[in-house]
Amino acid sequence: MIAEINILIVATVLLLLYAAWSDFRLWKIPNAIVLALIAVYALHAALRLLTAEDLGTALFSASGIAGDIGAGLLLFTLGFGLWSFKLFGAGDAKLFLPIGLFIGWHGMLPFAVFLLIGGIAVVTILKLPMPLQLAHLSVVMRLEEIRTTRKIPYGVIMVAAALAVMGLRPGFA
Repeated sequence: MIAEINILIVATVLLLLYAAWSDFRLWKIPNAIVLALIAVYALHAALRLLTAEDLGTALFSASGIAGDIGAGLLLFTLGFGLWSFKLFGAGDAKLFLPIGLFIGWHGMLPFAVFLLIGGIAVVTILKLPMPLQLAHLSVVMRLEEIRTTRKIPYGVIMVAAALAVMGLRPGFA
């Protein structure tokens, strides 16, 4: 059972990192990644139910599956609202659903704090001048393009915040 959970954790981290990389490179988060993350969460939830001592708590508590689904739906609703006002991309809004599933209800406040820290860090990085010695690097060129277009790949910040919260969540591992 431990091996299966470790495989799910690795799959989750890799899928989230791919979503962040895709958003950074192309300003797009593929639907397949979002669906794969939801499928991995479903497998994780099934394993939690199979090993639960108290099914009611595993299903309906704020730290159980109901709390995870509540967090996912709340974040998705927030993302949809931001998207409808053209403040957010559709991929970012969709990515909020699986992120909410993985961070859970009790991870919402730390997630918001890490989002704030990540947002401030990105704004600071984009305001700083890039050293000329690094101008030939593809990452620096991409940062310059992001700076010029003023389109922020929010998925990168969201994934970083989610990974930080998941690392702190005792129930995930």
